[in-house]
Amino acid sequence: MNFAKMAVIVLASWFGSAATELPNQRPSGRVPVLLELFTSEGCSSCPAADRLLENLDREQPVAGAELVVLSEHVDYWNHLGWSDPYSSAAYSERQRDYAGRLGADEVYTPQLVVDGRKQFVGSNRAAALNAIQEAAHTPKIAVTLRAVRKGSDVEVHVEAGGAESAAVYLVLALERAESSVSRGENAGRHLGHVSVAYSIKKIGMTSRDLGFQKDLRAGLKSGTTRVIVFLQEPKTRHVFGAARATA
Repeated sequence: MNFAKMAVIVLASWFGSAATELPNQRPSGRVPVLLELFTSEGCSSCPAADRLLENLDREQPVAGAELVVLSEHVDYWNHLGWSDPYSSAAYSERQRDYAGRLGADEVYTPQLVVDGRKQFVGSNRAAALNAIQEAAHTPKIAVTLRAVRKGSDVEVHVEAGGAESAAVYLVLALERAESSVSRGENAGRHLGHVSVAYSIKKIGMTSRDLGFQKDLRAGLKSGTTRVIVFLQEPKTRHVFGAARATA
């Protein structure tokens, strides 16, 4: 191993980052798979999906796959008795975009989207495991991510290998979030969520010749934040690579 390569690995470990050195391979030998759960605290069938996502995140049950999970709370339930404090119109719009790309007749909750390629009811564990296993055999692009907390901000360094017109997204997500719901379909329930997105922003595009490299700084909410980067093809919405760090 040459000195330059060793330095990259040491820095990734030092900053507590998630890093991919070679296409389709992480240092652990596992392939990153992005799971996006579209959910709402106003939906009575969503808590089961929230629990499944948390279990998948904790258990990492599929050999060869490193699950990168996201809870994206939609806002179209908010007028039915409970306004979800983690909801955003941006996530409702993202879900509607997926519906068009994946051939779904309409948006619904809970919905789980795996690597931008497969969608199904978010509480269906068997469907999730099948989709993850398939995704783990799909070649991915190398992604390196470092994140360092600086007070109420995070300094982020991202590198990615080349791809044709892959959009690069930076996500900030609460490690854990909870609510005591007082109205609506889940009235009286205490709900918990994992990796709750509060910012998803496109930060650039890869190029086949140059790849992608960027340093940036972003504001954080209080508490532990997951910093996630993923590459997504603009037309198909297929995910080409992902990485996760904690700040």
